[in-house]
Amino acid sequence: MKSKYDLIQQDIANKIMHHIYPANSFLPSESQLCDLYGVSRETIRKALALLLEQGYIQKIQGKGSIVLDFSRFTFPVSGIASFKELNQSEHMNSRTKLIKLEDMNVPTEVFQLDKDNLFPATYVERLRIVDSEPIVLDRDYLLKSVVTTLPKVAAEDSLYEYLEGKLGLDIGYATKMITVEPPTPHQQELLHVPDNKDVVIVRSQTYLSDTTLFQFTESIHRADKFSFSDFARRKKVKGSNRK
Repeated sequence: MKSKYDLIQQDIANKIMHHIYPANSFLPSESQLCDLYGVSRETIRKALALLLEQGYIQKIQGKGSIVLDFSRFTFPVSGIASFKELNQSEHMNSRTKLIKLEDMNVPTEVFQLDKDNLFPATYVERLRIVDSEPIVLDRDYLLKSVVTTLPKVAAEDSLYEYLEGKLGLDIGYATKMITVEPPTPHQQELLHVPDNKDVVIVRSQTYLSDTTLFQFTESIHRADKFSFSDFARRKKVKGSNRK
């Protein structure tokens, strides 16, 4: 169950994305937000801290929290979001086509794993189509040690909605690597990639909050249809001598 400040953060982020709080405007003051949501100032400050960390706002001393231009962050590399969540937040006219759902071992050569170790998994291959054009091919391997079965309806809809909502898993973090590679014939056919054109591949390993590895993912993107961006915030180093 999500905390009050998580829910408030989501509500404010949603209002920013729908331009209720437009870019370069200030959010209501902390006291106004306390009255609006009926919570303590501490709860509001935790929600604002999350918005700050995620790049939605910047705090200006003596003035409040100004809304940043979130439109730059169309496909965040460092975040963990399902395609369904991105579709809703970015208002993409998209659909998902399930290509494969079967049991197999995680391919060690793809994810640079020890060849002597087997990772039994449920393999899910899905084609993401936006405005009638295929733009990304997702290849997910859910480890059987954590996710024993995966219903077809969940594979066709949202893996994370099933994992978090139905199984109660607490998804924590992921490590990611991005490369540019020639597509395989299968990838080229599904994504309609022209000859002699490369694809962008994001390979990730995703963990639960208790550090249990549960998912390997390959996302193959048409380079002409997706751009990747991120929000970076400098963390101050206490006690350092900068010259």
